[in-house]
Amino acid sequence: MKRSESIKEIACALAKFQAEVKNPSNNATNPMYKSKYSTLDNVINTVKPVLAKFGLSYIQSPSTSEDGLHIGTTTLLMHESGEWIESDPIILPAYKLGKDAVKIYDAQAAGIAITYSRRYSLSSLLGISSEDDDDANGIIHEGNAKGKTNKAQAATDKQLNLINKLLVDVANYTGSTKEKTYQALHKQMKKDMEWYSPSDASKAIEILNNALKQGA
Repeated sequence: MKRSESIKEIACALAKFQAEVKNPSNNATNPMYKSKYSTLDNVINTVKPVLAKFGLSYIQSPSTSEDGLHIGTTTLLMHESGEWIESDPIILPAYKLGKDAVKIYDAQAAGIAITYSRRYSLSSLLGISSEDDDDANGIIHEGNAKGKTNKAQAATDKQLNLINKLLVDVANYTGSTKEKTYQALHKQMKKDMEWYSPSDASKAIEILNNALKQGA
């Protein structure tokens, strides 16, 4: 994080802003994670009037990595006194995985990355929440025999390889990680991937493909 030499005035104004502003309402739902969040427009409409009240404003600057496969957003918070605070960039993938896991620039992934990074960067710098906190929701492991699948009923290697590829694709589109994406899938499937039957694998593939189609 960067800042002006003095931040006395902007720190005071930011404290007053945080005391008055309300967290934006969660007006959208992530189809993959089944969690609610506030859209970028809703965040902006919520914070702008309160920022202006205390002499604060902001600008956001996008940036692209040299290979064009990652996009970042930096938020600069300014005060009427001339003082300022600049966030570190929020960097997200702007690619999909092609044949042999080759990373290929994807306009849809880039668009999602820009929107997500702008929302997250602004919310983080201002100290507000713009999404449900579901970090505490861990994976539920099936401990009994009912949820297990024997070798004769196991999903094929081809199905499991496709699921692993889709997990990475969805993680890229949502600006998340493969692990968190798998946790979200697990909540819907109610069993570990190692116990998938062929029909379970088909269902998981459908869920992940739908998440990609909806832009996650």
